[in-house]
Amino acid sequence: MRAIVHRIRQQNLNAEVVAVVSSDPDAPGVAWAREQDLTTHVVAPAAFSTRRQWDTALADVVAREQPDYILLAGFMRVLAPGFVEQYAGRMLNIHPSLLPAFPGLRTHEQALAAGVQWHGCTVHFVTPDLDSGPIVAQVAVFVHPDDTARRLADRVQLAEHRLYPDVVTWLVQGRVSLNKGGRVDVAGVAPRAYVALSSSESPAQLKILRAGNESSTQV
Repeated sequence: MRAIVHRIRQQNLNAEVVAVVSSDPDAPGVAWAREQDLTTHVVAPAAFSTRRQWDTALADVVAREQPDYILLAGFMRVLAPGFVEQYAGRMLNIHPSLLPAFPGLRTHEQALAAGVQWHGCTVHFVTPDLDSGPIVAQVAVFVHPDDTARRLADRVQLAEHRLYPDVVTWLVQGRVSLNKGGRVDVAGVAPRAYVALSSSESPAQLKILRAGNESSTQV
């Protein structure tokens, strides 16, 4: 969320973060958003007697803000199918794996257990099926032989902070669409694949390159 806000401000994008919504009143992002004078809403499940009541309250809060897009970033709650369908084609999420590999939780542990050589993250449209929506873009992160889940997660998170703001930039520029086959097209951006490389001596230092593009970003 912070990376997205910074990108909008630093590049003066024609976009406004109308609100930050959280299910956790103690989330660090909520405190940061308030410091930035962003409108914040906390819809805590503990404040409601039933899941249906929470679903309704969340939907009401979001509807009042009238967003063009909903960007999920660390929102660790499964959304009601009706809510997802209401914002079909306008709600995105970032998942810490190269989907369709390793949907759900504990993705880094799953990747290490499977012995994959590449892990990463994916920005995708949200559908009622968990972590199964059309893919917008991905970053592949090299897995070192001595990686722990924590070290791998830290590098994937750095990659997320590059990938998601790039996708938001494309959204603001009106480049992103879904074709008749249900797949994503991004006008003027091809491919939408990145590679994040790091050395064994400095595994936390990433060099992120977009395939087909010689430019890179040091993180």
